[in-house]
Amino acid sequence: MKVLIIEDESRIAKRVERLTRDILGSNLNSLTVINTLQDGLSFIETNTLDVVLLDLNLNGEDGFDLLARTVSGAFHTIVVSANTNQALRAFEYGVLDFVPKPFNRDRLEQAFNRIVSEHKEKSHEVKYLSVKKRHTIQLVPIEDVIYIKGAGAYSELIIQDGIKELHDKSLEKLEQLLSPQFIRIHKSYLVKMSEVKEVKVSSGSKYLAVLKNGESIPIGRTKYKELREKWI
Repeated sequence: MKVLIIEDESRIAKRVERLTRDILGSNLNSLTVINTLQDGLSFIETNTLDVVLLDLNLNGEDGFDLLARTVSGAFHTIVVSANTNQALRAFEYGVLDFVPKPFNRDRLEQAFNRIVSEHKEKSHEVKYLSVKKRHTIQLVPIEDVIYIKGAGAYSELIIQDGIKELHDKSLEKLEQLLSPQFIRIHKSYLVKMSEVKEVKVSSGSKYLAVLKNGESIPIGRTKYKELREKWI
């Protein structure tokens, strides 16, 4: 795992670093500590990462400025901040977890465990998925997303009116972030349950989810029973 810590208070940064090394052990490939927003942005733009641990107040600069520009990236973001009044906003923008200061080892470990857990956070819902558009970031409302198709290390968002947008996170990472309204019905598809019109079996014992927009997408054999029970 490749980890970046962005924290301006040296004492806290050292504690987060020490606990991260202790929690991840041999699973840690690299760890970098940066104390300014601009240096953090520069590092993110030039390095491959798995996790960013982000403080929201960086020498008076707003960590949301970095979050808005980077949350569309392939990595997960865990906010570590005393600004608990900003937790809901952070979740809406797609962070994996919000660890309030002061924190202990168990709470930080819980955040790391979410990266490999299949459990979905039910108390907070992502409201937007951010996608890169040329040199800007566009926020796509979750309510407009019909389904998501895996595209290798990326994902393709299928939105209302036939619009498609490429997202830098993999299908697996998006599945961890999204609420239970999105169901993994196939190794390559996440679908919003409210968009499913019918579940049917076609010739050759192939299972299909027929959507309200008229599209049909495949259902994995192991997912058919689970989907049909939830849909009914």
